[in-house]
Amino acid sequence: MRHVAIGDPQASFETFIRVLDGHGLLSDDGALADDVHLVSMGDHFDYGKPAQRPQAAQAGEAILSWLASHPAEQVTLLLGNHDLARVCELFPFDDQTFLLANAEARALYEGGGSADGFSRRYPSVPDAECLARDYSCFTASQRALVTHLLRSRRFRLAAHHRGLLLVHAGVTVEDFALAGVEANDAASAAEGLNRYLDARVSAWAEGPLDLSPLHQAGSAATGEGRGALYHRPCDPSSQPPARLSGPPRRRFDPRTLPASFPQAIGHIRDTKCRELMPQWSPAGPPTDGPLRSLRVEAGGVRYAAECLPDARLFFTDGGMSHVNPDRYELLDLDARAPLARPEA
Repeated sequence: MRHVAIGDPQASFETFIRVLDGHGLLSDDGALADDVHLVSMGDHFDYGKPAQRPQAAQAGEAILSWLASHPAEQVTLLLGNHDLARVCELFPFDDQTFLLANAEARALYEGGGSADGFSRRYPSVPDAECLARDYSCFTASQRALVTHLLRSRRFRLAAHHRGLLLVHAGVTVEDFALAGVEANDAASAAEGLNRYLDARVSAWAEGPLDLSPLHQAGSAATGEGRGALYHRPCDPSSQPPARLSGPPRRRFDPRTLPASFPQAIGHIRDTKCRELMPQWSPAGPPTDGPLRSLRVEAGGVRYAAECLPDARLFFTDGGMSHVNPDRYELLDLDARAPLARPEA
């Protein structure tokens, strides 16, 4: 088997398929080849400028449905914050009420004005910016699909492969303690996180899915979402202290990740990594497409636009909708390196 991870597929269905096909992962009938196990790193929804969003809403559902049409033994679906938002921040909306709220949010976000009335009308979202920009491509059928995949245990919080933990945004030592998970190695970490998810889904009857304290959904009362599906690694010296307050947090010091096993994540592109870790980053402009990694060294932390030996974190979100699909790299989970493309 070829074991492969693909970063956040927030792109058109055609782009997504082209990325897979360019790496030789598809069979003649358009499905994944029989010898491929694919891990999708979460965040299957929300991308593009306002004019693209009706098509983006359809693309996210099409990509997730295509992935889920494969057996669980061949495709692992990790849960991202954009996926979870369908049953958290966006749980009160149907198609019509979302379109009305989104139009109002865009007017506020782009033109300013008072948001007091907006927050009273839509208390499940943090603010107008969230609905206008971050969770902008919602449909009720997406929520139905996410709900089905949660209840059927197709969506997972974590996976593991040969000592590597795969999660959407990274899990710190403190996060494992919050969830009551003993993370002695990647396997026990993944199993514990998935037990946590399954217990919460089993107890979920109506309303938003509650994964606190590991994950805190955003709302008008609590502000932006926080926790292990939201937070991003940072150099603490470069960030306002409030961003690192918690738990749960918006930012985390990568030195607080377990040292006994590495993790692969999605959720954050190169531009944001360089912004949050300026002193640890290499010279040069940010670039979408390539895999990246982070190593904790005796002298500090090193972030690199390559897969470093002994990396603590591997980054798989290459900005799929922002780059030529032929330049989008996938993670070979056996080699912990970019998956080689087939020879022409």
